[in-house]
Amino acid sequence: MSSPTSVPDDDAYWQRPDPDAEPLGRPAAAPPPRPVDYQGPPRADPPPADWRPPTFAPPPSPRQMPRQDFEALDDAEGSARTVTYGVGLVAGAIALIIVCLLCARLVFY
Repeated sequence: MSSPTSVPDDDAYWQRPDPDAEPLGRPAAAPPPRPVDYQGPPRADPPPADWRPPTFAPPPSPRQMPRQDFEALDDAEGSARTVTYGVGLVAGAIALIIVCLLCARLVFY
């Protein structure tokens, strides 16, 4: 509704419309939709007879591992430990020499 352009009575703008007046062109109310009977879910086609994936024979059981020679393993582990300690001692000695040279340079220069 728009504002009137002429100068109306003070209360005329706020009064209810006349109930005997013609309708304003509104569409008639639509009838309520009639309920639809539920027919259930659609039928599914049965799967084909060969629908399952192919099956394979299980693999054979694993073979036996060879027996371990514990004395030879202990000897190899001892020699590896000796090499590791030797490399560590040489690296430690080199690091000690470098630290001594750096400290001597700081002290004497």
